[in-house]
Amino acid sequence: MTDAKANHERVKAALAVNGCTLAQVARELGVAASTVTIVSQGDRRSRRVETAIARAAGKEPAHLWPERYPMPEHVQKGAIDMPSP
Repeated sequence: MTDAKANHERVKAALAVNGCTLAQVARELGVAASTVTIVSQGDRRSRRVETAIARAAGKEPAHLWPERYPMPEHVQKGAIDMPSP
């Protein structure tokens, strides 16, 4: 399994813990489910979609995609997660 695929599975698992799916995120944003999946898989970037996924998972985008977002020092210490919507 590639790193991108493994990370995509971790993103889906983080959403599932909060009772959410990528399809639900897509509906909330008013975009196609494939758009959200493509962003989650790392094939495309969208700050709006990444932020919505992270919020639904109760995380900072930097926790889900550390290679895309520099993590603030206070978050690196594990002190903060974003609240669920």
